[in-house]
Amino acid sequence: MAVTLTPTAGEWLRATGELDKLQDLTGLPARDQPRLPSEPRPHPPIDVFAAAPLSVNSVAKLALGIADNQALTTLCENIAYVPMVVFPRINAAHARQPAWADHISRLRSVGVELIYGDAVWPLAEPRAAGPRELPWPTIIDAVLLHC
Repeated sequence: MAVTLTPTAGEWLRATGELDKLQDLTGLPARDQPRLPSEPRPHPPIDVFAAAPLSVNSVAKLALGIADNQALTTLCENIAYVPMVVFPRINAAHARQPAWADHISRLRSVGVELIYGDAVWPLAEPRAAGPRELPWPTIIDAVLLHC
């Protein structure tokens, strides 16, 4: 198994002398070139995806299948295929947006487990709730059910 880096990351790590530190931290040999399609995948199969916390923008894009960055591309490619736990970190104004209920419904319809609702994240008006802890115990418990 190896840690695979993009060419840019490999160049930066080599130039800064950090490549050895990466190998020391992970215990895995670091490659400074992308894996070729003919080479075995360096990672085990995914049991469950956890997207937490996810912005209202990313939740909407996931529900609509808009894969405009690497994270959303991975989630969109695996929706309804690999179990997925999503925690939308939103406020009351986001939830009032007319399309929000449809986004939530679409995700639930394909089996996405949403960590959502007053029991885990009571909605507050923008800038009214102050700092608060994210519901990590609930998120982790939901992920562990799939492992």
